[in-house]
Amino acid sequence: MIQRSIPLSKIRTLITKLSDLSYQYDKETHTITYTLEDEEIYQLRLPYQLDENLEVRNYDYVICLIQTENASVGMVKDHQIIDHKTFSTYAVRKKQGKSQIKYLKTRGKSKAGSRLRLANTINFFEHINERLQQYFKDHEVKKVMFSCSKILIPYLFTSKVACPFDKKDERIHKIPKYIPNANFEDLTQTFKNLQKGEFIFSEASKEDAEILLQSVFDN
Repeated sequence: MIQRSIPLSKIRTLITKLSDLSYQYDKETHTITYTLEDEEIYQLRLPYQLDENLEVRNYDYVICLIQTENASVGMVKDHQIIDHKTFSTYAVRKKQGKSQIKYLKTRGKSKAGSRLRLANTINFFEHINERLQQYFKDHEVKKVMFSCSKILIPYLFTSKVACPFDKKDERIHKIPKYIPNANFEDLTQTFKNLQKGEFIFSEASKEDAEILLQSVFDN
């Protein structure tokens, strides 16, 4: 699939030019899918300043990125990251390159080193939730921009330190991009990406899509 960034100022123009197509909005990914004769043609992920009615909203939201040994969370207010925290832990079996959680699921055994790595993972999620609790206490959080490996999700929501939102919370919006490291660089890049839209199309639709985008940017 081919992706093109669309600035906030051009989103309404693009949507107007797509008005002849059928569409469906997905709240979880904040994405509009356009179809022609039941065939998917384009996807448009909206900037997170816009609601589904294309009204600009200024709300507080949290970015939460979690991978096996790294995590980064940030608090966004007035379209700026006003606070952030990164976390790291030793949770991977170095020789095999496999996380301790995945190892226990496949082997079911735990030696001293394994127990240490698992304890580190548990502490890792407790520290993440402590910071998230602080954000939810100090701010009126309207959305959670969320990226977390599926195998790690139970540890976030069963931590001794409770997560301030549950896994079915309607404020959760999954970040539709792979987050490689969940470090501060990924956090800041994610924040920048959320400020823009993303127009997605296939190679087969490339010629029409490029003509469409040229007309949008010429306006």
